[in-house]
Amino acid sequence: MLELLQKPWPWYVAGPLIGLTVPALLLIGNKALGISSSLRHVCAACVPAGIPFLTYNWRAEIWNLVFVLGVALGGFIGYRVMGHPDVVGISPETMHDLKTQLHLTDFSGLLPRELFSIDNLANWKGWFFLVFGGFLVGFGTRYAGGCTSGHAISGLSNLQWVSLVAVIGFFAGGLLMTWVVYPKLF
Repeated sequence: MLELLQKPWPWYVAGPLIGLTVPALLLIGNKALGISSSLRHVCAACVPAGIPFLTYNWRAEIWNLVFVLGVALGGFIGYRVMGHPDVVGISPETMHDLKTQLHLTDFSGLLPRELFSIDNLANWKGWFFLVFGGFLVGFGTRYAGGCTSGHAISGLSNLQWVSLVAVIGFFAGGLLMTWVVYPKLF
């Protein structure tokens, strides 16, 4: 059984399982799946400032906080019990593109060390980007009415027009950054 969990599942199995979580939550408990909204619940519980946006019955959404805790705990247990691969699986087509366009031969440094280094906390620039970036992500999530995954999974499965527009915007922005802005920066 553990061997089955250690291997990646094909998209046609994992995708529907994730997608069916949304209607299951709606049918079983009349709950809408959302992770980014849990930050609002935590702030409402911890910040007693009387801010109107945070003044609501957050206890009614405690299930959401338990769900988020379960996701984090499940990820931690999965990492500790099942380990992690030494090499990230990259498709041959992507490897070819990285070799020809970016002239990469070593794929061990695909995650930017500038983003995932503890050294970022030792200088003002690192703190600025962490705080400013976090603010932009939080603001964007709130402004868009949810995160990318929330709109793509929950919103589209509920046939919400605004989620379709948001997902199209996310993809257009990602393509613009990847193919237009990013190459000009590096």
